[in-house]
Amino acid sequence: MPKVCLIAGDGVGQEVIPAAARALGVACADLSFAEAEAGWGCFLRHGSALPESTRTAVATADATMFGATQSPSTVVGGYSSPILSLRRDFDLFANLRPSEGSTADGRRIDLLIVRENTEGLYSGREHREGDTAIAERVITRRASERIARVAFQEARRRALRRSTDSGSALLRPRCTIVHKANVLKLTDGLFRESCLRIAAEFSDVDCEEMLVDTTAMWLAKDPSRFDVIVTTNLFGDILSDLAAGLCGGLGIAPSANIGAGLAAVFEPVHGSAPEIAGRGIANPIGAILSAAMLLDHLQRTPAADRVRQAVRVALASETRTPDLGGASSTAEVTELICAQLG
Repeated sequence: MPKVCLIAGDGVGQEVIPAAARALGVACADLSFAEAEAGWGCFLRHGSALPESTRTAVATADATMFGATQSPSTVVGGYSSPILSLRRDFDLFANLRPSEGSTADGRRIDLLIVRENTEGLYSGREHREGDTAIAERVITRRASERIARVAFQEARRRALRRSTDSGSALLRPRCTIVHKANVLKLTDGLFRESCLRIAAEFSDVDCEEMLVDTTAMWLAKDPSRFDVIVTTNLFGDILSDLAAGLCGGLGIAPSANIGAGLAAVFEPVHGSAPEIAGRGIANPIGAILSAAMLLDHLQRTPAADRVRQAVRVALASETRTPDLGGASSTAEVTELICAQLG
């Protein structure tokens, strides 16, 4: 029986992770659950934002659901972001951010952003020299090649799935390498070079490259031109939020953090949202769609597809949380989705 570790964290994480766990339990009866702590509240209680017991729980689980954490904006001695620590400790180098839906004017979006998760400007290498603050942008060939390989493999997988779902001929997969090598000639130059080297191994995948600012423009203008985007840490963080905003916002945006090992962490991409925490109006869909990605990871694809279809029904209904223009509660949206699954 696969074991899922549940880390609710802070703020609305305390509301959306139980919702996702309920959907998981209805969709797939052969799962077991274990709870663990992380986040700012955990730090205040125990002196650690990611206790060793939580690391052990993640290491021994088949997959982990992670909610949200509230991090201070200034340096606090002994505190570090638990999600960044999990990505580093378990080498969860690939962040997968799918965006599916329609824009406000009816344009279709179905794309995947594959974001390098362990280096770039999020490497944690910052220092001060008097009145100057310096951040080091770390790009390595190893990390760039392995994230590119994941992206091209995902492009293949998505094309095969589209063909299977529609019963039509296999459409050629596409992958866009996004960088800023015209300015960041060494760091993004290495990322570009590494990705193109991997692209040569995937002759069945159409490959293009695009500057990050041009990509942002095309995402806003015509997101349907993209299938899979692969990019560096910070660029991926920003572009994936843009893509999420085009089809409903962060409340419905899922993500997966995966690596070469057994550990895998799935999380909605919204923050802890302290301004609405405890009011029962947080959108659970981002967490529930992350749970669908978790089911895919556990090779429970039929259950994952059922969850995604239940979410589509919910999004087409009048039962919506305030972030989507409705007046429904977290519990009401969760109940509708679980009723579809039941």
